[in-house]
Amino acid sequence: MTSIRYRKADVDGLKIFYREAGPPDAPVLLLLHGFPTAGHMFRDLIPALSDLFRVVAPDLPGFGQSDMPDRGTFAYTFAALAQVIERFTEVVGLARFSLYVFDYGAPTGFRMALRHPERVTSIISQNGNAYEEGLSDGWSPIRAYWKDSSKENRSALRSFLSPEITAWQYTHGVPDASLISPDGYTLDNYYLARPGADEVQLDLFADYKTNVALYPEFQAYFRKHKPPFLAVWGQNDPFFLPAGARAFQRDIADAEVRFLDTGHFALETHAAEIAAVIRDFFVQPTSGA
Repeated sequence: MTSIRYRKADVDGLKIFYREAGPPDAPVLLLLHGFPTAGHMFRDLIPALSDLFRVVAPDLPGFGQSDMPDRGTFAYTFAALAQVIERFTEVVGLARFSLYVFDYGAPTGFRMALRHPERVTSIISQNGNAYEEGLSDGWSPIRAYWKDSSKENRSALRSFLSPEITAWQYTHGVPDASLISPDGYTLDNYYLARPGADEVQLDLFADYKTNVALYPEFQAYFRKHKPPFLAVWGQNDPFFLPAGARAFQRDIADAEVRFLDTGHFALETHAAEIAAVIRDFFVQPTSGA
């Protein structure tokens, strides 16, 4: 049996909730979640890998059980998320680590890697994009807001926060939707319904354009540092296309790319398969943290 511990770290006055399992002296695997979920998305992956790693999965600020500071005192930008999680790793003693990044976790983790490449020993990207060709037409309403931050365009994005769309994100592209537990998206919808959470998420939609602007810098980091890299992708993702996974091989020639017949939240249906791919990947001697 795997013991998962549930803790909060004080990160410069912010309480950051995190899950942790595995031997304290094992190589570290830092799991970074995406929108609109939290560290609970890794509930099946953590026990499958905790014999090999010290697995740590924080909730980003404004998500899950972590603090959601007022927008008047905290800027909800991806630069700020990366800064908080970088400090989190320092507070809990993660000197070097492998990154597992998903969705919002990708620009968060890639920003951390840009600032401190010496800390990142390898990267696993599960539907975590860093290339323009990886962005689907599903981004069109958000791109419209980037071009014109009118009240009308901001309001149009509220549909992305509806309970129905959250559930759809989990089930779209899944050949057998009966495999999707409602627990995950129900919990996500609970967090999204908290007072002020909608404006937090709209702020992050607006700021996502800064991640796209950084894509060339992320790619330059990949070319220069060539971290051992695994892209494992739900190939039916409505937001991040398979072309975005293949593109990593353009900058890291020996990057491994694996596709799964599922959607955006690939861990909901393929946690065992993803864990097996990760275990095989870390047989390589270059992967130690």
